[in-house]
Amino acid sequence: MTQGPSTDPGVIDLLGLLAYAELGSFFRLADDAGLAPTLRAKGQLAALAATEQAHYQALRDRLEELGADPEEAMAPFVAPLDAWTERTEPRSWLESLVKTYVGDGIAGDFYARVAGLADDETRLLIEGVLAETGRAEFVTETVRGALAEDPTLAGRLALWARRLVGEALSQAQAVAVQRPALARLLAGGGSETSSDVGDLAAVSRMFASLTEGHSARLRAMGLAD
Repeated sequence: MTQGPSTDPGVIDLLGLLAYAELGSFFRLADDAGLAPTLRAKGQLAALAATEQAHYQALRDRLEELGADPEEAMAPFVAPLDAWTERTEPRSWLESLVKTYVGDGIAGDFYARVAGLADDETRLLIEGVLAETGRAEFVTETVRGALAEDPTLAGRLALWARRLVGEALSQAQAVAVQRPALARLLAGGGSETSSDVGDLAAVSRMFASLTEGHSARLRAMGLAD
């Protein structure tokens, strides 16, 4: 299957990246559901995982509509996203929940910034994929409950959250270096003749601006920034 002649390669990269991220999120939430200490938590996390799988399928469908092969579109992002997952292996169920909330949260901020640069149909799809599914409420309620029982957890979980963001931003910048078309889109949809150095500088500034949302998530969980 070949990409449509009018489709921005950066949009295909964006959809491929988001599709693989959603697939990874599905597996993480499914694993978290299996480890959850209560039936209520198991059920809530299982429902969130099902939502992520539906998002993944919608993104696959959109890639096919644009004439792209979903597996080929996702392939460049398998290694970097898997590397982030391996380097941020949680040591507890609570750390896993924080990883899901913080990691997916900053990724969502990133996708939301870029969605406006895509075509209207793709933008609406991405906005729907990023719509709040109840994950934030579940994680913040659970983490705050754990902190109420054991306040000493706060420092460790806050450090863990900061490490997650640092690793995520580092990996995202590495992806931008390797995918020039995606970097151009992230930099504001510049032409193919734009400077790669200029694009990457703009991308770095955009990534730096994402820390505001991260600080809000830390506060929502009751963790010091």
